[in-house]
Amino acid sequence: MAQLIKDLDPQIVWKNFYLLTQVPRPSGHLEKVQQFLLDWAKEHGIEAFKDNAENIVMRKPATPGKENRKCAVLQAHMDMVPQKVDESTHNFETDPIETYIDGDWVKAKGTTLGSDDGIGVAAIMAVMESKDIKHGPLEALITADEETCMYGVNNLSADTLSGEILLNIDHETIGEFVIGSAGGVNISATLKYKEVAPEEGDIAVKVTLKGLRGGHSGLEINQNRGNANKLMARFVRQAIADDEARLCSWQGGNMRNAIPRTAVAVLSVPKENFDDLCELAQYCEQVFTEEFRGVEEGISMSVEKVEMPAGQVPLEIQDNIVDAIMACHDGVLRNIPSIPTVVETSSNLGIINIGAGEASVLILARSSNETMMEYIQEMQESCFSMAGMKVEYGGNYGAWQPNFDSPIVAKMVEVYRKLYNEEAKADVVHAGLECSIIGGVYPKMDLVSFGPTLRSPHTPDEKCNIPSVAKFWPFLKALLEEI
Repeated sequence: MAQLIKDLDPQIVWKNFYLLTQVPRPSGHLEKVQQFLLDWAKEHGIEAFKDNAENIVMRKPATPGKENRKCAVLQAHMDMVPQKVDESTHNFETDPIETYIDGDWVKAKGTTLGSDDGIGVAAIMAVMESKDIKHGPLEALITADEETCMYGVNNLSADTLSGEILLNIDHETIGEFVIGSAGGVNISATLKYKEVAPEEGDIAVKVTLKGLRGGHSGLEINQNRGNANKLMARFVRQAIADDEARLCSWQGGNMRNAIPRTAVAVLSVPKENFDDLCELAQYCEQVFTEEFRGVEEGISMSVEKVEMPAGQVPLEIQDNIVDAIMACHDGVLRNIPSIPTVVETSSNLGIINIGAGEASVLILARSSNETMMEYIQEMQESCFSMAGMKVEYGGNYGAWQPNFDSPIVAKMVEVYRKLYNEEAKADVVHAGLECSIIGGVYPKMDLVSFGPTLRSPHTPDEKCNIPSVAKFWPFLKALLEEI
């Protein structure tokens, strides 16, 4: 079934996307896909190199008669978010993505599909190898580790590109042209502690909360989906209060920019309280299912006895950390006052790792307002500082402020109307896009983001709409001819 996607229309795009699904490329492990892109470019006679920021840059000269046109930069990111269902044995560092067709959608078997942003990279490859598009000079910028820290664009040199127009192919709805996006910052709260021995006579239990939908922490943060870490905090806090539970370890989530779907905590409890703890888990499962009815349909909590760990979190530190996790902000803080349908400021409690003498809580905060970004950082810092944790920031990128007079967007609206007799719309989004950083390095660039339709990126439910790709490709070709 996987090979069937190579035969979809337009084949020049889908065959390249299929090739990308065969190359492991989770964020932080890009050596294989970088070499693949360089080898592919050499095979097709395309100028390509890896810059000092681990990006792949390609260049294609103008077709005859178009040499005086503005140079356009086609841009996408090569890495993908590694998420999988609980029962999957997929190894993102070694295994290809298994794809299949379900009606109008391409999906993956139990994992993220990688169409974010593999479909953008595939479109760039298609343009670079195509012989039938009349265009001005072209450059391609395929960036590294966009999903984690935007390393590629954060270290992009000002002399790498010569283009005047940036076409970022990293949006998820056909017919929408993005002209602004939120900024973001990674917030890390950490604490080292000396473990203490469990109480004699206690037993150890592993509590697993799973079945949540997860999602993109920018595009889907406003959909009221459950956060496994926040729900686990409610259970753990109640277990401590009612059943004399003690925290041994906690692992929840694995990406800052993905709403966590699963959390696992190991607790110790007096053996006589085991049945009560099981009842609490059943009660919480019922409560969470009712609270998220219509949004989350698969929430489950399970309790099983396990071997007692050698150590656990000291009592006072345990209570402080759990209280801080309970209190920290998660989700939408507010929408843009002047555009009330668009999220302005949010945070995602993405990853919790507690155990073996170290505790870390990793959050991604986003905002399109500079002062509100400062506010949410200070809010989270205040929360975790009270628990005695060290709070640090990293991976900062500013908001991309919209240019409502963008010439390239006006041209795109015109071309889209001519092709499809439909009105496209310009929009701003809450997701973080590389345009904000690239625009800082190249302040005179005219920037826009667009692409075919994807749904549920950053989750194993990710899917790419086949008809939208068939619509996107003729539009991209027509646009390049018009620039």
